[in-house]
Amino acid sequence: MALHLLKLCVGAESAPDLAAHIDHRLAMSGATDYWHVTRMVPKRVDELMRGGSLYWVIRGSVQARQAITGIEPFTDEGGIGRCRIMLDRQLVLTRQQPKRPFQGWRYLKQEDAPADLGAFGEAGDGLPPELSIALQELGVI
Repeated sequence: MALHLLKLCVGAESAPDLAAHIDHRLAMSGATDYWHVTRMVPKRVDELMRGGSLYWVIRGSVQARQAITGIEPFTDEGGIGRCRIMLDRQLVLTRQQPKRPFQGWRYLKQEDAPADLGAFGEAGDGLPPELSIALQELGVI
């Protein structure tokens, strides 16, 4: 069974805002790989690499996830150990799940992870992401 990571998304107001940030960062860098840098290296790498994802908490609730494709510890130019969490470029929208603020990242068990709604930009239910999120908040979908 896969194990996931849960991380606060700082600076994004919504899942569409995060998707735009990812696209912008890739366009500006010309890179084909996408990653998020953290201070700590996960100890449970084997479990994360069995289909784990990084779930993003945006404005107080889990809204999206990206599949983890690799974990790369490294030392930065200041001599501090860091970790690149390599991520699939595709952002997958999830059912909203409220989460309180926390520092760093947390492990998230498969049974506690919110269900997927579909890849960002897919037709899905035909609703714009903002409307879909608002309807989830109201408990309609």
